[in-house]
Amino acid sequence: MSSDEDFSLVPDPQSEDTLEGIKASIQNYKKKYDQLMEETKELTKTIEDRRDLKQQFKQRTDKLTQDLEDDKRSYRDQLANEKLKLDLLKQEELKLMAEIKETNAAIKAEEANKKHLMQQADVFTSVPERDMVFKGATGNANNKQEFEMKPHIVYPMDGGTALITFEEEVVARKILELKKHQVNLGEECSITVEARPVHLMLPKLVEIDSEVCSQRILISNLPRMDTEILLDKLQIHFSKSKNGGGEVEDCEYLSDSETVVLTFVENIAKRVVQNEFHDLTVQKKKHTVRVTPFLNGKISNLKTKMTQCPRTVMLTGIPDIMERETLQDLLEIHFQKNTNGGGEIEAFLYNPLGQHTSAVFGGATPDSEDEEE
Repeated sequence: MSSDEDFSLVPDPQSEDTLEGIKASIQNYKKKYDQLMEETKELTKTIEDRRDLKQQFKQRTDKLTQDLEDDKRSYRDQLANEKLKLDLLKQEELKLMAEIKETNAAIKAEEANKKHLMQQADVFTSVPERDMVFKGATGNANNKQEFEMKPHIVYPMDGGTALITFEEEVVARKILELKKHQVNLGEECSITVEARPVHLMLPKLVEIDSEVCSQRILISNLPRMDTEILLDKLQIHFSKSKNGGGEVEDCEYLSDSETVVLTFVENIAKRVVQNEFHDLTVQKKKHTVRVTPFLNGKISNLKTKMTQCPRTVMLTGIPDIMERETLQDLLEIHFQKNTNGGGEIEAFLYNPLGQHTSAVFGGATPDSEDEEE
């Protein structure tokens, strides 16, 4: 620097060292501060907005998550219900298949039964013919019976007992009411017997199934001749193959129906009955006999009941102190007397001690309901 140059230092009016400079700087910093505060507010607002948005997103996320769980649960429940329905449908299908199987089996059984009934119907339409004569007797149709059974009941008796059948029920009831009876045997000797009711087991319901026999045939419309000769002719005729027959095992004459039951060795009865009428040569004359199926009967249902005999009583406690016939006569005389509560006796049977006797009860009639032998 030359000495010729003169200069002086003039302070800058905006210099910070001056008051104006400081004020200007303060104003400048104030503006910056205000600007920073504005930015801070905006940032704070933005942060709050972001926080609210985050909260909203979180709520929405939670709701979506809950909805998803609910959907999953609903889907599982629906799946379980559908599976249960499927299992039920499978069970119902199995049940229906079983019912179909049972129905098919029942249909087959009914068809077999139908076939059997049709066969039976064919048999019933070809029963042996018999001449019927109306003799003028009539009855109540409501009192008819499907079939009649003739009872034959064997009643084993204990020793020292007797069976008495009175003609009237009232006498039997009186004897049972008195129960104890003192029987005078003569010479100041007497015995005491006890009267008890007699119960028999009788059939209450009997059902019989019938079926066509494959070995037997029933021959009717027979000629009047010696039975042995007739059986021989029938056996010879039906043993020939040209007559549709075969080897004969047995030939039996039924006197009550005047028919013959012929039994083959093999099951050829069905073939034989296809020809209903057969011609036999009897005493150089032709006689036509009729051939029909033979029915076998089998009891399929039997129900019984205990029934008290209304006119028969049993005497027990009879000692063996004299001859059988003598004691029986004395007992019968005692119970015939009205003074002893007795009455007319229809049958009397005494079985002494140590012996075995059976009473046979036969069919009841309006005049006789019990019989002993």
